[in-house]
Amino acid sequence: MPTTHASRTLGVCSWSLQPASPHDLAEKLTQTGLSAVSLALDPIRRGDWDLDETRTALNESGFTIASGMMEAKGEDYSSLDAIERTGGLRPDEHWQANLDAAHANADIAKALGLSLVTLHAGFLPADPNHPEHATLTDRLAKVAAAFGERGIAIALETGQETADTLLAFLAQPRLAGVGVNFDPANMILYAKGDPNEAMTKLAPHVFQLHMKEAVATSVPGQWGTEVRAGDGEVDWPRFFEILSTLAPEVNVMIEREAGDDRIADIIAARDLARMHIA
Repeated sequence: MPTTHASRTLGVCSWSLQPASPHDLAEKLTQTGLSAVSLALDPIRRGDWDLDETRTALNESGFTIASGMMEAKGEDYSSLDAIERTGGLRPDEHWQANLDAAHANADIAKALGLSLVTLHAGFLPADPNHPEHATLTDRLAKVAAAFGERGIAIALETGQETADTLLAFLAQPRLAGVGVNFDPANMILYAKGDPNEAMTKLAPHVFQLHMKEAVATSVPGQWGTEVRAGDGEVDWPRFFEILSTLAPEVNVMIEREAGDDRIADIIAARDLARMHIA
């Protein structure tokens, strides 16, 4: 059974395990000792994975799909400048494809019985008079509507803007009901503020958390470095203290996007989380 605090679930992001197929995902999940997963939906949308096969492989192995994840088209993470240009819903040339993907992913999420899907919005401008402010508000509202029509909430992953900027966006009436997928490491990787201060500010809007670790860069304008949980700069005792104030349905999904031994690193994060949650 998944580790819980009340009904809180500890799971792992499917893409962290780099699975080749639904059955490979189930096998790797078994090795982590976790029973819940945040599932990347786009392999199903693109036809790389079969929906029924995915559902069957996970269900028969006893795994719960806690949430889904949608990726945006054309994202380039080779540098901070590149992802600022290409991230999330920002690029005009990919907007229609991303909206179409949102509708398709929403159908998949509904078929899987999900109530939450996460995504990166892209770098949200802090200035409400910025020409892209209204555009991104409109795009987020349309994506939220695509999922909302099917009874599914969306949560925006943190890091590409400060907590204050994200709060200002979420305060807009058109984005009522849009939540936050809080990732403490991303705040460090993108140099967007202290993770626990940001988590405290965003707490009323947090629908899910990623458990990921990082150290800050010493070179402005460059990435920080993702590391194994416990080896970086996230104040985990404080993180879990804040978590304890959140609603029990706010789940924690371990994410590991670097390293050569993902399963061992995920187990290390699992043990760290269980020490605090239990």
